[in-house]
Amino acid sequence: MNQIHVDLEKNSYIIHIDKGILPKFAEIAKNHLTLSKTAIVTNDVVGKLYGNILKESLNSAGIETIVIEIPDGEEYKSFAGAMMIYDALIENRINRQSVIIAMGGGVIGDLAGFVSATYMRGIPFIQIPTSLLAQVDSSVGGKTAINHPKAKNMIGAFHQPKFVFIDVDVLKTLPERELKAGLAEVIKHGIIMDAELFGYMEDNSAKILNLDSQCLEQIVARSCRDKANIVEQDEKESNIRAILNYGHTIGHGIEAVTDYNVYRHGEAVSIGMAVAGKLAVNLGILDEDIVERQNHLLKKYGLPTDFPDLDIDRVIEAIHLDKKSKSNGKSRFVLLKDIGEAIIYENVTDDQIRNAIMEMKG
Repeated sequence: MNQIHVDLEKNSYIIHIDKGILPKFAEIAKNHLTLSKTAIVTNDVVGKLYGNILKESLNSAGIETIVIEIPDGEEYKSFAGAMMIYDALIENRINRQSVIIAMGGGVIGDLAGFVSATYMRGIPFIQIPTSLLAQVDSSVGGKTAINHPKAKNMIGAFHQPKFVFIDVDVLKTLPERELKAGLAEVIKHGIIMDAELFGYMEDNSAKILNLDSQCLEQIVARSCRDKANIVEQDEKESNIRAILNYGHTIGHGIEAVTDYNVYRHGEAVSIGMAVAGKLAVNLGILDEDIVERQNHLLKKYGLPTDFPDLDIDRVIEAIHLDKKSKSNGKSRFVLLKDIGEAIIYENVTDDQIRNAIMEMKG
């Protein structure tokens, strides 16, 4: 069992990580906050697997609970998806003393978090991430959002959870493609700030891909600790937190151009990291052998590194629409200097982006 404290003064919270603990959720959560009435927000896939387990845990503790299921898919991380949840909250008289519980992957966490940030001008919420990507990244740090058709995560708020509850055993029902997509974010954390984690990923790939519980708990806890350290320094991404966007500038462009339904987020980020590595080499700030080591590890976990057959100009246009892009027609990129060391590089030109992409086309 691991407990990680995210120190954000009045917004501080605990990340509780263990295996086989979902049936004990209410017992554990009541040590951290008061629960009287809860609304579980999940999707129709996760709900069938774990909805009853969570609801029974809450009901057995005398906690009134409703379940709101939305269809699975990134396309529901939208105003329409949010409206479905708002309607159910109002119909069931959820109020400011109630707690929303987001149980699902990154889409559910972002969407339910956004709803909790805006419903009645903000009510508490808990994250129960069930995908690896959500466990190691999106459930920690308080970023909540929905997508706009032209850009990912464009409409949102910073709204910290009251508690993050992670049961690594739920990863055993995760489709293999989703598991690998989540591993991209673990590798990212190693690449940008934790060389020891990167080395652990290199040395334990077989165990991790075979869902060894001890290895999974190790990489989830290490990733959460790494991200918590950054969030504590920069809660609202005014400076150092931006390094967590490594691979995301290109990745979000790929997702936007393909309407969010071709690539998993982690797959797009993996390609984005490969392009960012080539860009750093071209700019003279990174050795080629480091990029080769990065890309070798991504491929080892079944992740893509070649840029797909997409219109490069459309991807660059999507990059300029991204909220992390600069307003002077140039772009801001997170780039590597070494394994475990990243920098924010200003004023990358479209031609430099285009050249790096062309070199990474399959």
